Amino acid sequence: MMLPARRAFQLLGVNAAIALLVSVFPERIVLWYVAVGASLLAAFVDLLLAVTEPTPRGERFVPHSLPLGVKRNVRLKIHNTGKRPLTLDVFDHFPLEVSARGFPLRLGLTGGTFAEPLYEVTANERGKLLFPCLQIRVRSPLQFWWHDLKLPVVSEVKVYPNFAAVAQYALMATDHHLSHMGIMKKRRRGEGQDFHQLREYRAGDSLRQIDWKASSRMRRPISREYQDERDQEIIFLLDCGHRMLAKDDSLSHFDHTLNAILLLTYVALRQGDAVGLGSFAGQSRWLPAHKGQHNVQHMLDALYDLQPTTQAPDYAQAVTELLVRQKKRALVILLTNLRDEDLDDLLPAVHILRKRHLVLLASMREQAIDQALDKPVDNQEDALHKAAVQHYLATREATLQRIRAAGIRCLDVAPPALSVNLINHYLDIKRSGIL
Repeated sequence: MMLPARRAFQLLGVNAAIALLVSVFPERIVLWYVAVGASLLAAFVDLLLAVTEPTPRGERFVPHSLPLGVKRNVRLKIHNTGKRPLTLDVFDHFPLEVSARGFPLRLGLTGGTFAEPLYEVTANERGKLLFPCLQIRVRSPLQFWWHDLKLPVVSEVKVYPNFAAVAQYALMATDHHLSHMGIMKKRRRGEGQDFHQLREYRAGDSLRQIDWKASSRMRRPISREYQDERDQEIIFLLDCGHRMLAKDDSLSHFDHTLNAILLLTYVALRQGDAVGLGSFAGQSRWLPAHKGQHNVQHMLDALYDLQPTTQAPDYAQAVTELLVRQKKRALVILLTNLRDEDLDDLLPAVHILRKRHLVLLASMREQAIDQALDKPVDNQEDALHKAAVQHYLATREATLQRIRAAGIRCLDVAPPALSVNLINHYLDIKRSGIL
């Protein structure tokens, strides 16, 4: 498609000025005919030159996977396949689910060369996304036209939960700086469940740690050292219901939950445990528990296109399906957004679940509630609003107390704090040996 450029409008303005002059001096109408004819001829010749010259070639280099909400660079490669220097504008047709910065790109290319511009993208939704084409506008030799081209450069990318946090955790684990993330790794010597090694007795070791046979052979006190149990199983039970659509920031509660699942999966696999996942409330998926770091990728593949629905959670059905699928005792982490009206359905279901498994309930609290408490009270409406918020929180706390009184471990945290709190509770459970 050909579009008029700025010089074409300038030429049109010159012809309009000549027409105005001729309207005052009619005897000079020949000048207007000459000007119009020359303009049309120049524009037509320029059009032919633009259409017949070689078409630029474009390539796109986008990562095969993107983390949700994290900025990444996309590289383009634009080739000038002709001999004439080109001035061109480049625009990439990125998906609607992506935010991009840096367009349009204005490039100048000499003959036979290429340029590799970068632009920045941020994925705002998970799933499989498609970059359908690359749009290039080439300015014609006489600069009267833009030759608008859409190059069929197709790229497919998967948007995963934010796996950048896993890389940060791995780096900090290597550097022993986990406390920077709020994760407290308390070391415990000799009080785990699995035998680790024999070593010389140290002051402070309990008598039950002493291996008397080894001490007799070595003729000096030898202690057994234990480590936290391995080969345990962690099952995430994920609510995909309508309350998980809530948003306090750029990410929904559901996306914060997926990020927490991903990070805890990495931590648990490093501890030697197996990790699996089940989802309910409109999206029913089951990933059996597996060990090994490769299971992080399996979890990513299972989660990247999972979306919350408008359905209400059915805890009884979710627990029934989990008990059928998961026979071995496991730590079941139920991730949801709890309300007091859910209690009549939730408590009986969790009571059944905890007969076979250890249950940790993680419920997310809207940050807007906490922010409302921090606002100053300037009038009666503000006071009524604050009183309503305090009543809601008191009701919520009473609900959580009923759950804890039933012997169920329970978390009530803001979405951004979910990852660290889950990991710390998981490590506490590992250290306690109750699983």
